[in-house]
Amino acid sequence: MSDQVSAEQLFEHLQAVIRDSEALLKATAAYAGDKVEQARTQAEDSLRAAKARLADVGDDVLDQARDLVDSGDDYVRENPWRSMGVAALIGFLLGALVARSSRSHE
Repeated sequence: MSDQVSAEQLFEHLQAVIRDSEALLKATAAYAGDKVEQARTQAEDSLRAAKARLADVGDDVLDQARDLVDSGDDYVRENPWRSMGVAALIGFLLGALVARSSRSHE
């Protein structure tokens, strides 16, 4: 699926799964036979749909992460000296923070 999923839509899907699961539990506690099977089927269908939707979202996130890594790789290849300078600066700042932190614990 190529459409974007919002946090609100994911929340709504999870709410549906919870509602169906609660219905299954209530039906199982109070009834036997057809009503239990109907509630179980409804819960299984909702769970299957929610899992599929979450898998699609996971695939979209992975695709976006790959695109971001590719962009970073392209930038480093096009600007090697600038990238090395930024990496050195970050390393220096992290080293200074670690040294400062270790001095404050002594």
